[in-house]
Amino acid sequence: MTFPVTEHTLKTGRHTTGYLACGPESGPLLVFCHGWPELSLSWRHQLPAMAALGFRCIAPDMRGYGRSSTYTRHEDFAQEQIVGDMIELLASLGRDKAVWIGHDWGSPVVWNIAAHHADKTVGVASLCVPYLAEGFTLENIVPLVDRKTYPEAEFPVGQWDYQFFYQESFDQACKGFEANIRNTVKALFRKGDPKSVGKPSRTAFARKNGGMAGPNGFPDVPRDGAVITEQDLDAYTAALTRNGFFGPDSWYMNHKANAAYAKRVPNGGRLAMPVLFLHGAYDVTCETMTSRLPEPMRRDCADLTEVVVHSGHWMAQEQPVAVNAALAKWLATKLPHYWQG
Repeated sequence: MTFPVTEHTLKTGRHTTGYLACGPESGPLLVFCHGWPELSLSWRHQLPAMAALGFRCIAPDMRGYGRSSTYTRHEDFAQEQIVGDMIELLASLGRDKAVWIGHDWGSPVVWNIAAHHADKTVGVASLCVPYLAEGFTLENIVPLVDRKTYPEAEFPVGQWDYQFFYQESFDQACKGFEANIRNTVKALFRKGDPKSVGKPSRTAFARKNGGMAGPNGFPDVPRDGAVITEQDLDAYTAALTRNGFFGPDSWYMNHKANAAYAKRVPNGGRLAMPVLFLHGAYDVTCETMTSRLPEPMRRDCADLTEVVVHSGHWMAQEQPVAVNAALAKWLATKLPHYWQG
């Protein structure tokens, strides 16, 4: 059975969330949280596939994106605020709990929901970004850099250099992305390259190059049809043009607040529920194949399943069949009672 993907809006006193829904209304709930600089649309391949298996699938535009509220202060994009948006969304759906699935910056959101709201979490899955109980902050990720690829003398902060550029030159970072948003989308949404494995990511040169996009924006490159269609390109470009990059980029400006939020987590941040982590074999920024980045997750998740997907960073869009298969297998083996209702 095929289900349409429908648009909805939740308005509360504190925030507005636009979201997509698909699947039987009474089906077990999956909530998909996108990352930077994406949209609910990023889950377009997952929503109908998982709906056809009987799940109620929800994909919100995260805070600062698409049809959801954006704000003018960096602190309004701290993880605690964003988790609050998702808990409000869950309540509005009349549900007590969900399986939470995240990618990129959506991953810290679902990890934080699992850690701070275990009672609202049946299971948690993440694409590309592993769990750090202490918070996915610069203080915690820089010590895990692979020093074979990033010798300390040349790359003191490894591939995370671009995050320091946000701290030091925030306005310049936004201007670079906004110089030509269509070019930005085309430059970012590209498939993984096996030849890039073991080589430094371009994110490691951000400060040297005046930002990821450079001072004048990204050059015009052909759209990568393996990741996005012309229609997808139009949708991302329109949404990012409407809202700008202040909100999306501000997610990077809350390391201290996010670390303080992580410190208040119960149970030392250990996760007891089933956890799925999907490694991007060719993701050179969130590199989890050979670096120590996933080690804290292995220590802090009691029931962890790991799957390697042969993709770059935009995994759900580049390799949807592999992602859907991994999700379905994990749900069937680890959460059969939830699936059967």
